[in-house]
Order: sequence, then C-alpha cells, then structure tokens
Amino acid sequence: MKSRKTNLISIMIVATVMLFASCKKEGTGGKSSIKGGVKHHSAIIANAVVYIKYGAKDFPGADVSKYDANVTCDANGNYEIKELRKGDYYLYGVGYDSGISVNVYGGLSAKLRNSESINLDIAVVE
Repeated sequence: MKSRKTNLISIMIVATVMLFASCKKEGTGGKSSIKGGVKHHSAIIANAVVYIKYGAKDFPGADVSKYDANVTCDANGNYEIKELRKGDYYLYGVGYDSGISVNVYGGLSAKLRNSESINLDIAVVE
C-alpha cells in the first residue's frame, strides 16, 4: 500500500513539473503584434528606436541594455513588433526631435492576448 501511495505522489509531482514547464512566457514565438507610432506632441519622430521588455508592466528604467529586443521606426515614426506571445510588455521609445534639436524618451505598458494585434502610439517627451 505504501509503495502505491509513493508512486501516486511521484506521478503527481512529475505532472505538476511538466505543466509548469510547458507554460510559455512572454516573448517571441506567438501570433500577436504591437504596432504604432512615436510622436513628440504632434511631431513624428523618424527613426526612433522602440525597446521592448518581456514580462514587464512597469518602467524597467532608461538603461536600454535591460530590454529584450528593439526595432527602429521608419521615416514616418512607425514601428511594428510581430510574433509576440500573450502577456505583459513594456515599450520604451528613444528618438530625436529635429524640429527643436532635442532627445526625446517615453514609454508605456501593453497587455496582449492570443492572436491579438494592437495599435499603441508612444508619446515621448524631453
């Protein structure tokens, strides 16, 4: 009887470990995407860089080495990050407003569901 109980507990432990190991966290490999623009007031910030932190709801800080990936905006200040899994993300935009010759920064958090495409404009400030 004791051996049967031990086997049942072992099976339960293995099943629990496999369940948690199969859960996929935020990051690439999904069917969701985030796209939008980077603007300073009404000015388009061409060629801004948008950094993304996987699994973050709050601002991770201005040190861009702490982010997981980045994309460069086009000449119209537009960006797109594809193939994301569901979950929480933090986006941080860095650019230069040539109209007033100043560096601009700003960010926001995003929550994605499975197979969802959302539009988020990043407002940046001096």
